[in-house]
Amino acid sequence: MKKNYLTKLERLDFTLTSKLKEILIGLCLGDLYISKRTLCSNPSLSFRQGAIHEDYILHLYELFKEFCSVEPKTQILKPNIKTGKSYSAMYFMTYALPCFKELHELFYVEGKKVVPLNIADLLTVYSLAYWLCDDGSFDKVNHAVRLCTHSFSLEEVHLLVNVLETKWNLKCTINKGSGQFLIRISAKSLPALQSLLKDIMPPMMMYKLGL
Repeated sequence: MKKNYLTKLERLDFTLTSKLKEILIGLCLGDLYISKRTLCSNPSLSFRQGAIHEDYILHLYELFKEFCSVEPKTQILKPNIKTGKSYSAMYFMTYALPCFKELHELFYVEGKKVVPLNIADLLTVYSLAYWLCDDGSFDKVNHAVRLCTHSFSLEEVHLLVNVLETKWNLKCTINKGSGQFLIRISAKSLPALQSLLKDIMPPMMMYKLGL
């Protein structure tokens, strides 16, 4: 049985493999939330997805279950104001651990999520795959891949585009709607993107690559 409380020494025993760190970099650009109870406390990771993505949240839990005390739970959300429909979500949290401090310092400034200035050094193919899993979608009409970047500034989105173009030669444009931005990877770059990620993308998310 997993412990709900860890000693300071037990918390120090936890480390991230390079692969898990790369995956977390991508998730930080997506839906992952890193929180601290106080300025001096260790950060914990919060994973959440709509219940429709149950297979994906369970996949993430399998990757990070050693850092967790409890399994994913389901939450019934309040009815949508416009539609009146109720939706459910699945979520899980990790222990608060020192090994997450670096990520928190990279991605949060005064409590706000940001794109690190050295994102070019951090972003790998695993990062890109899980960023796409979290915040990507496939445009079936135009055969383009879109990455939602609504929470980031235009300057930060330009930084991300520059990394995608420089590192993997992916042709990108920035689209704007309602004052928010998203990245569009063109159909011309789709074969290259598919070749880059098809062997590491979680199976239940392959559709976001048009596969």
